[in-house]
Amino acid sequence: MTEITAPKSPVTAEQFADEIREQLKYTQNVTPEQATAADVYVAASKAVRNHLADAWFKTQADTVNGDTKAVGYLSAEFLMGKQLENALLNAGLTEQFDAAVEALGFQPKDIVDAEYEPGLGNGGLGRLAACFIDSLASLGVPAFGYGIQYKYGIFKQTFDENGKQVETPDYWLTNEEPWGHIDYNRDQKVSFGGEVVEENGKKVWKPAWSVRAVPVDYLVPGYKSQRVNTLRLWTAKSYDEFDLLAFNKSEYLDAVKPQVKAENISKILYPEDSTKVGKELRLEQQYFFVSASLHDAIRVFYPGEAKPDLTTFPNKITFQLNDTHPVIGIPELMRILIDEYDYDWDTAWGITQKTFNYTCHTLLPEALEVWPASLIGELLPRHLEIIKKINEQFEDELKDKGVADETIERMRIYTGDAVRMAYLATYGGSHVNGVAELHSQLLKDVTLKDFSDAYPDKFTNVTNGVTPRRFIKLANPGLSDLITEGLGTDKWLSDLDLLQGLVPLAKDDEFVKKFAAVKQANKHSFVAFAKQHYGIDVDENTLFNTMVKRLHEYKRQSLKILLVISQYAALKKGEVSAEEILPRTVFFGAKAAPGYYLAKLTIELINNVSKVINNDPDVKGKLAVHMLPNYNIEMAQNLIPATELDEQISQAGKEASGTGNMKFALNGALTVGTLDGANVEIREKVGAENFFLFGMTVDEVEKLYADGYDPAKYYEADPRLKQAIELVANGTFSNGDRNAYAPLVADWLTKDWFMALADFSSYADIQAQIEKLYRDPLEWNRKALLNVANSGYFSSDRSMEDYLERIWHTGPLAD
Repeated sequence: MTEITAPKSPVTAEQFADEIREQLKYTQNVTPEQATAADVYVAASKAVRNHLADAWFKTQADTVNGDTKAVGYLSAEFLMGKQLENALLNAGLTEQFDAAVEALGFQPKDIVDAEYEPGLGNGGLGRLAACFIDSLASLGVPAFGYGIQYKYGIFKQTFDENGKQVETPDYWLTNEEPWGHIDYNRDQKVSFGGEVVEENGKKVWKPAWSVRAVPVDYLVPGYKSQRVNTLRLWTAKSYDEFDLLAFNKSEYLDAVKPQVKAENISKILYPEDSTKVGKELRLEQQYFFVSASLHDAIRVFYPGEAKPDLTTFPNKITFQLNDTHPVIGIPELMRILIDEYDYDWDTAWGITQKTFNYTCHTLLPEALEVWPASLIGELLPRHLEIIKKINEQFEDELKDKGVADETIERMRIYTGDAVRMAYLATYGGSHVNGVAELHSQLLKDVTLKDFSDAYPDKFTNVTNGVTPRRFIKLANPGLSDLITEGLGTDKWLSDLDLLQGLVPLAKDDEFVKKFAAVKQANKHSFVAFAKQHYGIDVDENTLFNTMVKRLHEYKRQSLKILLVISQYAALKKGEVSAEEILPRTVFFGAKAAPGYYLAKLTIELINNVSKVINNDPDVKGKLAVHMLPNYNIEMAQNLIPATELDEQISQAGKEASGTGNMKFALNGALTVGTLDGANVEIREKVGAENFFLFGMTVDEVEKLYADGYDPAKYYEADPRLKQAIELVANGTFSNGDRNAYAPLVADWLTKDWFMALADFSSYADIQAQIEKLYRDPLEWNRKALLNVANSGYFSSDRSMEDYLERIWHTGPLAD
């Protein structure tokens, strides 16, 4: 008999239906007969939130009163996804919810679909943060996620008639949002600008203006842990929202200027920062949420104490800096300790260094934030003083270590003109970690080599992971049920290593056929989803080949689309007969930063290649391409389970880790990829024979850079590549306009910094191996099942356990 251990509330479906009716009546003010699906969604959400409230209150009390150190996860993004299904799962109310809403005359899917996805993140960084706080709650570890409540998200992506990306506000808060609780009584004051003066021998910051940081709390329920942690997001308000005198003079815009200035801080994730004003807003955002969060943590852990003993602060909470965005927190905590609580420099520094740890998420120099010192001085003058002193102390420390002068010059945090935030984070915290074994090694060997040489004990690795609750149980219920059937238990949902028990079943042809049937059912479901959401027709009897991720040159969507064009050209020229080609549907999904010209041009090209191919009767049923708009968690939860071939084709040495690669492997897709990021570990775990490897290694890439890379040489050497680029250049995908993609073509042929052209031949060659295997469904699905079976390591629960052991040195609350 199959062992089921998932949470199951004693509340009956009838009782839960009554609770929904109660919420409809007293909070929505409608009868069940009057209610819409949106009404029922809000009512059901509030009902399940009430079921989580007692565990939330207990977790908060135990966090403050117990002796377990909490985790504060500081992140500019939390890409949470829809909340209702996850909350129902963790509260043990899924079955009751389904029956209750049906008793009310609704379909459960319609209620779930009524939820609008929160616009609180963009890509892997934000989704990782969401997975991590889910796992911390599931492990019973007290934690706060701290970030910003963005009113309009990053942007909602649409495409115009020419295939260009169009950014519009993401109005995710337009309708009632039942998950976030606004707590005006626990606001914090955050200040900017002004000057630093000396009073009675002490430095005093006299800010020019301040904003009110108001917390919005989201419950983060754990799976089977009876713990509910808090995601606390800050929204910016003005203390002087309205100038009545100006209004009465008919100066209506002037009357709301303070309100607009304040609220701009929490309007948009990653505002375009090519201008000074844009840079100012980004720095304001970063300081805003970090300052509010640090003051909030002091309020939480020292309730009612005017002058608490903050030497104990690192024993109360450890803060993880999720990339460089929150690093301004280091000088801010120093300022709080010295200016507000009168600690001396050395004591403050000891507290600060023990409090912070830094996760570096990149190897790209441009992604390691560097702020103009003049901008910090203008917005945060006291902090610039503190940063300068930190840098002086740092240089003295390096000299004492015998570090050479030229090395010290390279390592300076403050250069006179700029502040290097990654360097500040590395020196100012206890630990620095990369997010995959290869990435962490490259951090030590290349990106932060000088720091690793000087402080080797600070550096460690924690490979990323994803939560199996959302990305298998909720996203892929068919596979979840099959795994439980195969293992005889559902305990794998909180111990993903148990997936190893599926390895013997990969030899069982009948089980493999069941697995294949689940994948086919997921493909069928995605066909309906794509029709409903995007208005496109998808042939489910084709290979589903997916590349979904943030649009960046190093991720090499250009390499994928050049291969697609090459395959199309081969079909059109008769180099490959329509009968011989493996029918394939290629899905892209990606947002490009609004100011990232080449990335946006790549999206336009993909859209127009799609338009040409999908309207060509010569290749109908053989090749189709779809650029799906507004890639988000909802799309991921529908597309990933249906995908059979996943693309992880970034240039070796550029991707920190990736988490999409983990989600695809866990959902039974095979990967075609390079030895980059977590691909290396995935390939090791699932078996080299179950992974399609191509492309240069890190060492080969570096040698080619050193020798002098000439992309035109590769263009001339491979007729397939040359033909693909010529089709782009000659206007085939731009209605004959040869200038439309000239910047892309020029970049490919003269720069191609991420070497898509150098890896093209290897990438094209491996397609024969992919197609041969896919034509043997039993073997393809056997290998796909082995991907699932051997991917248990990539659980975010395991990632959190690594952080707890290697960095945070804390654990679960006592029961």
